[in-house]
Amino acid sequence: MSEGRNRLANETSPYLLQHAHNPVDWYPWGKEALTRAVKEDKPILLSIGYSACHWCHVMARESFEDDETAALMNGEFVNIKVDREERPDLDKIYQLAHQLLAQRPGGWPLTVFLTPQQLPFFAGTYFPAAHGDNMPSFREVLQNIAAAYREQGEAIAEQNQALLEAMENTVPQTDDAVEMGPSPLDASRREMETQFDSRFGGFGQAPKFPHPTRIERLLRHWQHTRELGHEDKRALELALASLHAMASGGIFDQIGGGFCRYSTDDAWRVPHFEKMLYDNGQLLGLYSEAWLAMSDPVFARIVHETAGWLMREMQGPEGGYYSAQGADSEGKEGRFYVWSPQQVEALLGDDETRVIRLHYGFDHEPNFQAHWYPHIYQSLEEIAEALEMPPRQVRECLDSGRERLRQARELRPRPATDTKVITAWNGLMIKGMATAGRIFEREDYIDSAQRAVDFIRQHLWQRGRLLSVYSNGQARQPAYLDDYALLLDALLSLLQARWRREDCNFAIDLAETLLAQFEDIRGGFFYTAHDHEPLIHRPKPTLDEAIPSANGAAAIALQRLGHLLGEQRYLEAAERTLRASWTPMSHLADQHSALLTALEEWLYPPRTIIIRAPGRELHQWHESANRHYAPRQFVYAIDSSEKELPGQLAHKDTGETGACAWICEGGHHLTPFSTRDELQSHLESETES
Repeated sequence: MSEGRNRLANETSPYLLQHAHNPVDWYPWGKEALTRAVKEDKPILLSIGYSACHWCHVMARESFEDDETAALMNGEFVNIKVDREERPDLDKIYQLAHQLLAQRPGGWPLTVFLTPQQLPFFAGTYFPAAHGDNMPSFREVLQNIAAAYREQGEAIAEQNQALLEAMENTVPQTDDAVEMGPSPLDASRREMETQFDSRFGGFGQAPKFPHPTRIERLLRHWQHTRELGHEDKRALELALASLHAMASGGIFDQIGGGFCRYSTDDAWRVPHFEKMLYDNGQLLGLYSEAWLAMSDPVFARIVHETAGWLMREMQGPEGGYYSAQGADSEGKEGRFYVWSPQQVEALLGDDETRVIRLHYGFDHEPNFQAHWYPHIYQSLEEIAEALEMPPRQVRECLDSGRERLRQARELRPRPATDTKVITAWNGLMIKGMATAGRIFEREDYIDSAQRAVDFIRQHLWQRGRLLSVYSNGQARQPAYLDDYALLLDALLSLLQARWRREDCNFAIDLAETLLAQFEDIRGGFFYTAHDHEPLIHRPKPTLDEAIPSANGAAAIALQRLGHLLGEQRYLEAAERTLRASWTPMSHLADQHSALLTALEEWLYPPRTIIIRAPGRELHQWHESANRHYAPRQFVYAIDSSEKELPGQLAHKDTGETGACAWICEGGHHLTPFSTRDELQSHLESETES
């Protein structure tokens, strides 16, 4: 180890590199650290975080950069630092351990003390440097844990055994006798009603997260009840209220676009300022689908401003999407995003100032550390009336004033961008960008998604297997279930926006590897591959977290690919996943939205439309089939010149110049439509009915 540097200096993770100059003798997770712990019979201090995590930075400044604290850590423990974005397998295992040991949810930084055999016996999150607020200081924790390990070995061993049994009991197994029906779909709808914030929109209380999978479930539920003839308008109201509240709130960056991770208050006004790729990928697609359903211009604005920010700031020159932007700049949270009255007045003209002040609440008391952080207080219509100004002039003043603020903000020291490319999160963004591109007919959005796919294929697909992370020019870590499942789902969305045979082939390769390397013969999929490093637990996750559950995403994607190609193996694997997940899905329906989508498409098989036509005519057919919100309809427009297509697509051939559309509904093929008017008339009659 070089003077002033620890072993993390040899890593590529931006988060680990942030700790490379700590006086703590950090190890990355690996054989060297684990062997030393066994050899010296020392407990392991495992610290898990990520580069954009505000409280991770706080604990680092207070404790890991403190010489006295570091000396205590180095003397009593083998210290391991993990980037949860590089090793989500470890994060899932030890977050579950925290939940079981502490009887409350975890978070980051996650602080876990392990035996040399990697078994956790005490867990917490952030510990302050000084004792207070009923929390011990971190040094007190270190001293108490070191003493407990030396003196309470038998009790720790008994607890370890009970913990392993409890963790194993969380792994669901197939019940072949179960009769699967729509009851979890209905239960989810009821549960979301009880959790809905009728005053401010969204679910629960601060800290308030966007929960895109829940809002998507409400929209799909509303559409399904319309199709059945008993429209659930209240489900639509919950979804729209939540979407509008977030769109006007501070969780959305009103100046530069993009969503922050969560709101610190119930009314969505002041966020925790870090921006995560996974949130924005999901919300981009969700607001696009909501616009297709409602034609609300607010939703279109959110889509275009979010997509603009993503392409401008979060997509690397080679095509991969970066993982996050931090909350802190110049050592302070949110400093990049907030304004003083003097700054606003110095930048804007008189009319711009009047409009901006009313629109963003800058005429109210400062809302963040004696500064203003913008969220929408008054609509443009209200401002036009209050200022006796033509609506068009109000809009022009807002647009020009906001652009001045954005340009001025660009000159400030920026929060750090974590340029790590994570395969699973790129899958979410590829899907969001492709969905927005298809719905709004934006070729630049589709191009952006395609560049990311090409990056992954070039750098993260090696010898028939995915890797999970690309950072500092290196691809690392064997991919996890969500890498495969979310990328497969993304490719199917991209194929609906723009067909490319190589993307279809890639999707098939991913599906085959998914089945070969991750499937549990009892049903469902393990989070890690069969040849992955052995760990103390092998999860089979079903719950949605910040991203859709990996088993839910796998079941959705395999069903959709199975219907597209007529491949029964994919459909059967999806059904086995649903059967394995039936018990947790039934007991906690609102927390299994991804699996509920897979269940809905198993109970009510989707409509798959294959269009074959040449050139410009293909675009016209494609546009006709995509005019309405139909979440269980999937349209693939394939140029008639394409040959040697896989599966049942091989039979959808019109020759060089013909045009035709085939509709498959739940395995039943309808008579082909030979004119665009016939197809459009059929789809509109289905929509009206």
